[in-house]
Amino acid sequence: MSGSVGSSQGLSVRGLAKHYGQTPVFQNVSLDVAPGEFVAIVGESGVGKSTLLNCMAALDTWDAGRIVHQGVDLGTLDGEQRAVWRRRQVGFVFQAFHVLPHLDVSQNIALPLMLQGRRDDARVAQMLAAVGLAGTGARLPQQLSGGQLQRVAIARALVHRPALLLADEPTGNLDPATAGKVMELLTLQTREHGASLVLVTHSEAAAARADRVLHLRADGIAQA
Repeated sequence: MSGSVGSSQGLSVRGLAKHYGQTPVFQNVSLDVAPGEFVAIVGESGVGKSTLLNCMAALDTWDAGRIVHQGVDLGTLDGEQRAVWRRRQVGFVFQAFHVLPHLDVSQNIALPLMLQGRRDDARVAQMLAAVGLAGTGARLPQQLSGGQLQRVAIARALVHRPALLLADEPTGNLDPATAGKVMELLTLQTREHGASLVLVTHSEAAAARADRVLHLRADGIAQA
């Protein structure tokens, strides 16, 4: 499955394959995600959805194919260059939140800016308000609910205005009502920021919010 987006904009994946030893995790994966587009990837457990997402973030290696983001071929970058690219271009939302317990909410949200040597208190406050957490910046993570922590994670993923937003089961630890609010927030913020959003999920409700739903199988990817 592939769209019409060229490699000069958004995300373009062509013929991607990943193996563990002699065992293929996935192969022949091709897809495009335009700026401002929301694509959900679904599939059976163990088919490699999270691994594919990690490859898109250049956190994992692949055995064949290309990943190009805004004209940059990620396969040509060394480890340090990939790290710099991630800091500037990628926002990642995890199921397990991955907030740092010893930092307050504002400091957690500011982490991507800090990694770039930037400080922007106004931007952090803007993101707190955008995710409905205005006034909670001085609280520690253990003082927040699961739904609030996921909103912190979304604010952190978006604070540096990334062009590529990757979300790995972001509603997996949430009740249905809270999950719906989190997905609405994630979708709204993606549209407003013009990011390319890729979500991997088991949740039909979460996938239903996407512009397109793709089904990952061991032999490739197709419209679901």
